[in-house]
Amino acid sequence: MSLENAILVGVFDGFTWIRCEGKGSFVISPVLKECADSRIAAGERCLVIDLEACTGMDSTFMGQLASFAARLSKLGPAGGVQIAGAGERNRSSLEDLGLDCLLEIDPPAAPWRGRATEVRAALEPYRSGRLPGMQERAKHILEAHKTLAATSEDNARKFAGVVGILEKEVAENERKAD
Repeated sequence: MSLENAILVGVFDGFTWIRCEGKGSFVISPVLKECADSRIAAGERCLVIDLEACTGMDSTFMGQLASFAARLSKLGPAGGVQIAGAGERNRSSLEDLGLDCLLEIDPPAAPWRGRATEVRAALEPYRSGRLPGMQERAKHILEAHKTLAATSEDNARKFAGVVGILEKEVAENERKAD
């Protein structure tokens, strides 16, 4: 991960704030997942994903956001993913895939409203434990696209080819590894 691409994190009363700086892509997505997984495992039920400094998102990154929302919604009504500072481009990308039904985009009554500047000033860089290998990354990308495909019939059609190719690639790599 470069200085242009970073995940910053902070834990606050009632939510964890995760900021993506730079492109939200398949490259940074495993780090985002590791960070969010650790917070969910620690009992966090509300993740705020800050996209103010995110220059754009690919489908893997958006699939990861959808997977967090799906996991947290299963944990009860207090769970969920809120998007802060989406901006027009990122909001449009999320809406194009229907993810605005899973994610609360810039919710007006969020507990962090009016505190975003203070929260952002308190964030620390997230230090990833390790970088995933090629096979682990391929599985990560596949899972993100399966999540997107499961969100709607439209997305199922849109991502069917990608999911098929990735499934073959992952299976082939696993056969080679055996």
